[in-house]
Amino acid sequence: MGNFTYTLPVMLFRIVSYATFFITGALYSSPGADPVPRLVVVISFDQLRYDYLERFSDHFGEGGFNLFLKKGANFSNTHYRHSFTSTATGHAVVLSGSHGNANGIIANSWLDRETYEEVYCMADETAILIGTEEEGHGLSPRNFHAFTVGDQLKISTSGRSRVITMAHKNRSAILMGGKMADAAYWLRRGKYVTSDYYQKIMPQWVEDFNRLEMVKSYFGQKWERLLPEETYANQGADDFLGERNSMGMGRTMPKTIDGGEETPGDRFFHAFYYSPFSNAVLSEFAKAAVKNEQLGQREETDLLCIGYSANDAIGHQYGPDSHEVLDITVRADRLLEDLFQFLDREVGLSNCTLVLTADHGVSPLPEKILLANDRAPAGRVRGSDILEVAEQALNETFGPLAGNGSWLVGVWDNIYIRSNALQVKNLPPEKVEKIIKEAIEDLPFLQAAYTRSDLSKGQVTGRLGRQALLSFYPQRSGDVFYQLKPYYLKMEDGGTNHGSPYSYDTHVPLLWYGVGVNPGTYTRSTGVNDLAPTLSRILQVDAPPLSTGRILF
Repeated sequence: MGNFTYTLPVMLFRIVSYATFFITGALYSSPGADPVPRLVVVISFDQLRYDYLERFSDHFGEGGFNLFLKKGANFSNTHYRHSFTSTATGHAVVLSGSHGNANGIIANSWLDRETYEEVYCMADETAILIGTEEEGHGLSPRNFHAFTVGDQLKISTSGRSRVITMAHKNRSAILMGGKMADAAYWLRRGKYVTSDYYQKIMPQWVEDFNRLEMVKSYFGQKWERLLPEETYANQGADDFLGERNSMGMGRTMPKTIDGGEETPGDRFFHAFYYSPFSNAVLSEFAKAAVKNEQLGQREETDLLCIGYSANDAIGHQYGPDSHEVLDITVRADRLLEDLFQFLDREVGLSNCTLVLTADHGVSPLPEKILLANDRAPAGRVRGSDILEVAEQALNETFGPLAGNGSWLVGVWDNIYIRSNALQVKNLPPEKVEKIIKEAIEDLPFLQAAYTRSDLSKGQVTGRLGRQALLSFYPQRSGDVFYQLKPYYLKMEDGGTNHGSPYSYDTHVPLLWYGVGVNPGTYTRSTGVNDLAPTLSRILQVDAPPLSTGRILF
């Protein structure tokens, strides 16, 4: 041995240091490795544009969004890389790190190319709903062809880690959970339900929570402004042309949440979804899950995913520049602060990794654009007009089908050619695709169209073309996929939408806080698909197999 000598204080210091090191390692990870969180909480807001964090920052408290922005990591230039930005496609990326071209989730629904029936992304005829007396098929991730961070965590701990997901929307909860989640919960007629894909019997704590009838307690309550009325002036007029009036809630604040009913019924449950109270109940459900499942309070790392869906419903109705969107965003900030205080008491934020993102943004109301300049290229179009132009071109080129039959079926931004039409006319699909593409490309509100043949061969160019490739899955995609020009919407009756490849739909927050996070503001270009491999690195598990993202820390 070398000639080393230590004084007694130094020896005691080293003994204490080594003991602390090995105890910490035993709690969190193997000796010498980075610490691993006890609890990971991934929060996804349905329809939260990144610019909201800047526009509304003066109204945030210290412990909500600002916990991330001031003490965590803010990747301020994060975008979705795929073309069709919807709830399903976004949530499919968040924890798998893959896009629709690999995971199969190209939209909220698509056409079955054999039966020509529309298929919901989470449909599963073999599953049964749990937690309700209503009849109907359950839902599951069977159509989702990717694994998630939660799945990798379950594999690495031989199933000992708990993975719990929840949202108002079923597709949000299911897609974040992946194949192996212990449970995925969503709201249905005022109760949290699940599917027997996950469990045959609803846990007692969920039954107890549902018996509280917390949703019904909001019947008849008013949605008032959280802030002084003058604070909302920068958003423009409260009653703005193009906003919707759904469920009897009107286009101005305050709003009464009753759906126009005398007692709670279907219209009330729908109206409840279009209110900030939906997010509030979900937060309480998340707290109940942490307590009853002992999340983050056991030997293994657990994962909790929370999908706040009310922001999307409200944004669709009133647009991103409305009083309602400012209000729901500020209320979301307060909910986060309350949730994080709860987690600090129950688990300790020093033992957690928190991640916050969104599944997509949203387009301004076209009327907002046209108010500034009535000659601006913006407006509302009918999706049926696109199909009619394509049908007319096919009839003129190949002759009409017998009995004036239809050549085409449209689902979202995909056009499918009916196989029987091809058989009757004895035509190869490539020839018909080309006619459709050439016909609709001349429409003044269309940006681009891509044939199935070109997408299959990767014969597309430019950023929009690359985004289209990431939204193309041969077994489910149409024969022609198109993109509208910026600020055009296929919504005739007001409100707004998302689904485009443009920054107002793709630019979302990616915020981190806690164990394994290097604080700071990062302006380099990142993708939401970077979330999964980065979180996997923090958890010291393999990244999901189809993940295409990079590690950010």
